[in-house]
Amino acid sequence: MAIGFRVAGRVSGPVGEVFEAVADPDTISKYFTTGGAKGRLESGSTVSWEFHDYPGAFEVDVIEVVPNERIVLQWPAYEAEPHNVSGGGQDEGADADYKTTVTMTFREADGGTMIEIAEEGWRDTDAARRGSYGNCQGWSQMLCCLKAWVEHGINLRDGMYKA
Repeated sequence: MAIGFRVAGRVSGPVGEVFEAVADPDTISKYFTTGGAKGRLESGSTVSWEFHDYPGAFEVDVIEVVPNERIVLQWPAYEAEPHNVSGGGQDEGADADYKTTVTMTFREADGGTMIEIAEEGWRDTDAARRGSYGNCQGWSQMLCCLKAWVEHGINLRDGMYKA
C-alpha cells in the first residue's frame, strides 16, 4: 500500500501573493520555517529549511516550480518510533535513507487561493506510517500558519512548541 496524504485550505489572497509567501525564503521564515529558510524555491535548486522546534536544517530538493501553479519538492523521509506514553514529549524518530515527494498546488477559488499539499513515498512500515502522520500534522499547520500570515500578519508558530 502506498503511504501518502493530502491536505488543503483556502487563503484569502490572490494566487501570486500566496505562492510568493511559500516560494520566498524571507517570507516563509516569518511564519513556518522559524529557524530560517535559505534559497528561493526554483526548479532544480536545493534549499535549506530549519525549524526552532526540530534540531538541524533540512535540505529540500526543488524538483519543479510552475509559478502560481505548482511546487514539487523532495526531502528526507521521517520515520517515528512509537510514542512513549509514560515519558511524555514528542515521538522520537529519525530521517530515513530515502526521500518523500511533496506537491503543492495553487489555484484561484472564490476570490482567494486554494492550496493543496500532498506528500507521498513512505515505505509501508509502522515507523514510516507514524512519520507520515507527523508530517500530515505539520503540513496542516503550515496551511493554518500561511493563512494567518497572509490574511493577518500573525505568526501562529511563535511559542507553539515551547515546553
